[in-house]
Amino acid sequence: MPGGTQRSTTPRDLAADPQSWPHAGLADHPQARVVQALARTLMEQMAEQGLSLRQVAAVSGVNRQAITNLLQGSSWPDVFTVSRLEDGLGAALWPGASGPASAVR
Repeated sequence: MPGGTQRSTTPRDLAADPQSWPHAGLADHPQARVVQALARTLMEQMAEQGLSLRQVAAVSGVNRQAITNLLQGSSWPDVFTVSRLEDGLGAALWPGASGPASAVR
């Protein structure tokens, strides 16, 4: 399976300064940069829409702990999680996307 043992290190731990996640520099790990961008965009959407963690979980159907893990960079989110969050928020989280990926036909 892609990733395998490479996923044993969290995205946050790959940052130059893990304490400043999700704004820390990530020199040489493009996949961790994607997770970082997802976390930043999710934070921005939550603030913009005035949503709490509990509210995001309710509108997306994603477990609060999974959302927390994404925001903290302590896990590698899967496609299901990202898609459900995008649909629940009605906004793209994936870097460079113009809208939720599930709307693409």
